[in-house]
Amino acid sequence: MGDTDRQQQQVAVLLPCYNEATTIGEVVADFRRTLPEAAIYVYDNNSTDGTALKAMLAGATVFRERRQGKGHVVRRMFSDIDADIYIMADGDGTYRAEDAEELIRTLVGERADMVVGTRRGVHDDAGRNGHAFGNRLFNRLYRSTFGNDFTDIFSGYRAFSHRFVKSFPAVSHGFEIETEMSVHASNLKLPVAEIELDYGRRPEGSHSKLSTYGDGLRILWMFAMLMKETRPFAFFGIFASGLVAASLTLMAPVLYTYFLTGLVDRLPTWVFSMTLMMIGLLFFTAGIILDSVARSRVDQLRIRYMSLPALRREEAKAPQPAVAAPVQPRLRKKSAA
Repeated sequence: MGDTDRQQQQVAVLLPCYNEATTIGEVVADFRRTLPEAAIYVYDNNSTDGTALKAMLAGATVFRERRQGKGHVVRRMFSDIDADIYIMADGDGTYRAEDAEELIRTLVGERADMVVGTRRGVHDDAGRNGHAFGNRLFNRLYRSTFGNDFTDIFSGYRAFSHRFVKSFPAVSHGFEIETEMSVHASNLKLPVAEIELDYGRRPEGSHSKLSTYGDGLRILWMFAMLMKETRPFAFFGIFASGLVAASLTLMAPVLYTYFLTGLVDRLPTWVFSMTLMMIGLLFFTAGIILDSVARSRVDQLRIRYMSLPALRREEAKAPQPAVAAPVQPRLRKKSAA
């Protein structure tokens, strides 16, 4: 690749971090060596162990996001940084910087908007038995609810196009942000790809910030909210079906007695069953109406996505290790309120 092509495509490496002083220096150094033309940004999320200083000394540009949670950090990164290709990884050293080249080659070669580096063997051992079980459970739940585009929705190693980043309405607060990214791509039917990569263990002294039960409940809640927003007919249809089934179950013996004797001997049961039936029909109607609203929202997001510049193959080529002057992605200036 010539210097002109290298300068035309700006690559940004985004590293959200919280208390990763043990590993962040080496992670930044590895990305600088692998992608010498890329700008490396570390977003420190209120670390108390010197993460920001270690990242700065390693050569990264460091910013701080005060609102706690990975979702807040990702939203800030995607808003602040302008680039043609984005690489997002964790600062804990579990992902190999050398694999970034393959992610970029796939993103460009397949003209994809997101490439996910799936973690080899993560479903067998994710550091804790609870995490491994949660990975299997939530990935199966995702495929049954939103489609078969992804097999590892929690991977933090991803490559994005400019189109994806600037059309992604991030609303999550914490680690459920990766789930939201996957649903966004599936909902808009964006071109995506997966590459199976090695997934390392944290070095001694580095600790996971995940909570097996707390984060699991938050992810489950996010699944429900995303289903409500993207598939409201299915979401409200589940409640409608349950209410109608309960209504018919309570109604059946009352109707049986009525047809035999001509009397309604359990009036409260009849009234309650009819109430459940009415509520079920209201849920069903709400699902139909909101389904039309959701489709309109998808159309709006798709129009926004299409209005952004596409990545041109003749200009965008995967970076190769070489000595070149670094090209800094533009940091978007925020207008005064």
